[in-house]
Amino acid sequence: MIPFQFNVDVVTELEKTLPSFKLIVPSFVIKELLGLKKNKKSKIRVNAGLAIKIAKSSNIIIKNISLNENESVDNALLRMSKVLATNDKELKRKARKMGIAVVYLRQKGYLAIDGHIV
Repeated sequence: MIPFQFNVDVVTELEKTLPSFKLIVPSFVIKELLGLKKNKKSKIRVNAGLAIKIAKSSNIIIKNISLNENESVDNALLRMSKVLATNDKELKRKARKMGIAVVYLRQKGYLAIDGHIV
């Protein structure tokens, strides 16, 4: 939901930064966003709705991936990712510990990559 918090076109920036990669959103993330659309705070509701619209755009693939039994969304992302785009501090730390490259928003204005991308 970073594009709306910091007014950054993350999809375009990701495509420029990693032109040979396909942008994939797992279906379980869409499900989580649908849950956030029911949040009592209108800002979260609106941002989640806009994030779903972006995820459904033509340059992003929604891949039907299920969570394993008792698996958190974060753990599933770690399980399936070679490169992970997130600004969540704990998720970034876990990803780097597992050798997963992390793309994140830096100084509220540009994307940075932590790790080696093959």
